[in-house]
Amino acid sequence: MNGAFLNALAILLGSLGGLVRRAPLPARAQFILRTVLGVATMITGIVLVAENWGGSFLLALKRLLITFLAVVLGYWVGKWLRLQELSNQFGRLAGHRIQAARNHPPGKPVAGLTACVLLLGAAPLGWLGAVEEGFTGGIYLFAIKALMDALAMMGFVQLFGWLAALSAFPILALFGGVTLLCQHAAAPFCAAHHLTDSVNSATGLVACAVSLVIFETRRVELASFLPAVVVAPLLEWLWR
Repeated sequence: MNGAFLNALAILLGSLGGLVRRAPLPARAQFILRTVLGVATMITGIVLVAENWGGSFLLALKRLLITFLAVVLGYWVGKWLRLQELSNQFGRLAGHRIQAARNHPPGKPVAGLTACVLLLGAAPLGWLGAVEEGFTGGIYLFAIKALMDALAMMGFVQLFGWLAALSAFPILALFGGVTLLCQHAAAPFCAAHHLTDSVNSATGLVACAVSLVIFETRRVELASFLPAVVVAPLLEWLWR
């Protein structure tokens, strides 16, 4: 749960920074940070994919095909489950509370707490980070999300007050729980059936899609791709 703890700590520190520093970050600093975070996410995704394509050429080609097929099928599973629509609903609920706070400052503290939990909890990077830590022990995706959340919280506490910082605890419970589930249930099962590499590869490829959103190069339905991490080991098990 190191990644979830890091994420929660970053939320608290970002909130503290927002209370101390009232002025927003300059536009140039925001652009640089966004670029660095996008590059870091892309590199982490590529490394996750590359580390699990070892072995012979045919084995690497097979895993490559499984990974891409898992992402495509996972996307359609996500569309069928309407995951992006659910994520958008959370975003709209949070957006209404944020807009109300901007129109009539200061915002209601409870509304701010709810908005922060909805936005930070629905972020696909947190779910991918939980899978990464649960299967590999790495917290690189969580570290990227932690920095992003810290920057976001600097603005949220200025709108809603210090109570918004308490969103760190529901976020810790959510992603800590998912990490433990992956670590103690999903990862041992996949390891016993030699399916771990496919999960990590799919996680890395979806993380690469997240970087496109951070760069703001194109609009991607990220939530719809999350089922790929479940579809990938299923495909590898069937392709034997």
